[in-house]
Amino acid sequence: MNGAKSLVQTLLAAGIDTCFANPGTSEMHFVAALDQVPGMKCVLGLQENVVTGMADGYYRMARKPACTLLHCAPGLANGMGNLHNARRARSGIVNIVGDQAIYHRPFDAPLTGDTAGMAQTVSAWVRTSNSAEELGRDAVEAVRAASTYPGQIATLILPADVSWQEGGQVGTPMAAARPSPLDPGAVDRAAKILRDRDDVLLLMAGPAVLAEGQKLAWRIAQATGAKVMASYVTSHLARGQGRMPLERVPYSMEAAIQALKPFGHIILVNAAPPVGFFGYPDMPSVQHRSDAVFHTLSRPDQDPVEALAALAHTLGAPEACIPNPGPRPEAVRGTPSPEGLAQTLAALMPENSIISDESISYGRGFYKFTHAAPAHDWLHLAGGAIGDGMPVATGAALGAGKQRRVINLQADGSAMYSLQSLWTQAREQLPVTTIILNNSKYNILIGEYANVGATPGDTAMSMLDLGNPSLDWVRLANGMGVEAARATTLDTCADLMASSFGRPAPFLIELMI
Repeated sequence: MNGAKSLVQTLLAAGIDTCFANPGTSEMHFVAALDQVPGMKCVLGLQENVVTGMADGYYRMARKPACTLLHCAPGLANGMGNLHNARRARSGIVNIVGDQAIYHRPFDAPLTGDTAGMAQTVSAWVRTSNSAEELGRDAVEAVRAASTYPGQIATLILPADVSWQEGGQVGTPMAAARPSPLDPGAVDRAAKILRDRDDVLLLMAGPAVLAEGQKLAWRIAQATGAKVMASYVTSHLARGQGRMPLERVPYSMEAAIQALKPFGHIILVNAAPPVGFFGYPDMPSVQHRSDAVFHTLSRPDQDPVEALAALAHTLGAPEACIPNPGPRPEAVRGTPSPEGLAQTLAALMPENSIISDESISYGRGFYKFTHAAPAHDWLHLAGGAIGDGMPVATGAALGAGKQRRVINLQADGSAMYSLQSLWTQAREQLPVTTIILNNSKYNILIGEYANVGATPGDTAMSMLDLGNPSLDWVRLANGMGVEAARATTLDTCADLMASSFGRPAPFLIELMI
């Protein structure tokens, strides 16, 4: 068999059964192998940043890697924004990048670039296969790297001639690397701090903020009086009924500094010490007190559930049920507002929904109004590179087997980075409801002008204005094959939401805010 067939067969044998792709000439033998070897679900994205974002969303819900298929260095470059986000989210992806035939590279053809060098910036593992005989082995190692707890990006560079050469061999799958063992003494040190101090925060991220970790953290908090927060850049939280009313460290520096001010001791559970997204004039880079002491219970490569269970046991923390947050709120009527939209979402979302949140500044207060919603999963932009909300929603729908409603809360400006996601949603008939928050501006940057102390004038403000000409999201969605409607009130938005939740297909609501 040729190298491409051995690669597809190796991926399938290793448990990779979904490929998000935007291929080109160098990948044609791989594409042919996908046709000839049954078992791989192939999902086409119309731009590479959609492809990589879909793979991120897929991993967050399926908890296993998919592969991507990208075309040469420029295709990788197009997908790097959401590979950056996926790396920050600690999502596992086997990133397959086609490249020039080995003998053709010295001629410096137009698409030739430093593919390996670019891949290093977003990958934990990078390798270029040099022969069909080695490709199966390389693919096995790529899958193992991507599956290393809690998830990594592995980039396998595939020269075109390695795909078409004969002599390919199917690799033997390797067991995924287990989480690293807990550090000796970490649990006892954390227990001592919790017993001795009354100014302790458990700062959690990664799998710690999923349902099982939250139950353990609640027990610990009830037994010790410690407070619990999630890192702002946490990518995936379990929320709603039966889960903690967990808040994240705020985005803004002033609010974050105020929120963390009470805590002299911060226990890190798969989290990092909180820092600002940017440096601001006359502001610190860190958000915690200068005298705060950090204690690591578990690192990102360790199992936080194991660590929290051991800590609860050491403390003798009794079982404690997370209290009911109260009845679901009623849907709100009238003029759109962040609070009203959040309450309406909590009132109407189906049980076990998935929220893909790229609402940016409009949605920073959504949490406190949605604690009483049915149990659901909330996915965040972990790396700060805008343009992941729509592709993450698309991949999450596939990762959940099309069995759960995905609701994409989407700012209009960042939606334009990856609106091609709608086409894939229509092609795959995915249960995704997209709510475009249309304020016709890059509103977050207007606030950032004040934060950095700059004084915008007419030219600067025109660069943040999306209203000349106005974006028509109903027509844009229709052009991608997705039904859509505009809402100017929360009454209409609620009706459209409820209607869309009952259909096994995508729908877009353009909410004018």
